[in-house]
Formats: sequence, structure tokens, C-alpha cells
Amino acid sequence: MIGPLEIAANVGATACILLAGRNSVHTWWTGIVGCALFTVLFYQSNLYADVALQGFFIVSGVVGWLQWRRGAQGAELPITHASVTSLAWLVPAGVAATAAYGALLHYFTNAYAPFIDSAVLVFSIVAQLLLMRRKVENWAFWILVNTVAVPLYASRGLYLTAFLYACYWVNAIVSWLWWRRLARKAA
Repeated sequence: MIGPLEIAANVGATACILLAGRNSVHTWWTGIVGCALFTVLFYQSNLYADVALQGFFIVSGVVGWLQWRRGAQGAELPITHASVTSLAWLVPAGVAATAAYGALLHYFTNAYAPFIDSAVLVFSIVAQLLLMRRKVENWAFWILVNTVAVPLYASRGLYLTAFLYACYWVNAIVSWLWWRRLARKAA
């Protein structure tokens, strides 16, 4: 059953995600509110990697807000592409971190789907770090995260969250195309 906590968390997250895709600085404060609510929801669902992820999102929301506003020597941070070198180490590091955190959850908690949940955690962090730096490629990682998260959340009965993550998947594709255009225009 979809409860008021799941609805409220998803309202905040949806606002955040749509605003990020439109390159709006308001993505950050709406994300902080949604993440605080998701922290409680995911704890109640034994998705502990997602609880940790929400804590990261809250902290990175504050940092991202500041970076977007004043990250380029006091000016607004421009949209650019990530270097091939940074992507070449981010992906294998993400896979290794997923395996390590998944093993910790598997052996030391009653976490549901610890490795899948850990993949959502780790690659969300990668995507968020790229988003904070306004790198176009953040959207590719969000597509990956949403692809994994939809069935995970549905399997825990979080149907509204699963449905919205499917919508976020579409938003990530549209946003990726939009940000590529903005990066070309800025260059």
C-alpha cells in the first residue's frame, strides 16, 4: 500500500529530478527534502544501502547547491563533458565498491538484495558527483541506476517509487540530450 511517507518523499524527489534535468539550481533544496523523507522510508523497507545513499544525497545537495552557484571561481559552474580518463576509472571503481558494500550488507545485516541495493547506492553516488560538477555524462549513470532501481523497489512493494523511477529513466534520457545541447552551446 502506498502511504503518505512514500508520496511525500516522491514529490520532493520528482521535483528535484525534473529541476536537475532543466538545469535549475532549485534541484538541490528540493532534493534535500525528498532525501530526508526517503531515509525513513528505505529504513522501514530494510534497504540499508539506500538509507546510506540518502544521507550522501543530503550532504551532496548542500555541496552541489554551492558548486552550481559559485563553482567556477565565483561564477556559475558551466555544463561540460567528463574526461574519458575519469570515466575509465569511475566504472571499475564503482563495480568494486558495489561488490564490497554488497558483501558487507550480505554478511552483517538482514538487507534485502544487498548487491543490487549496493549497485543503486554506488552508481547513484557516481552520478551525483558528476551532476554536482555539471558533467553531461551524469545522465548515463542515472539511466543505469533507474534501470536497476525499478525492479528492486517494486519487489519491496514500493510501487509508486518504482513507477516514478521508471519515469525518471525517461527524464534521464531527455535530460542527457538537453544537457548535450547546452554543453555544445557553451563551448
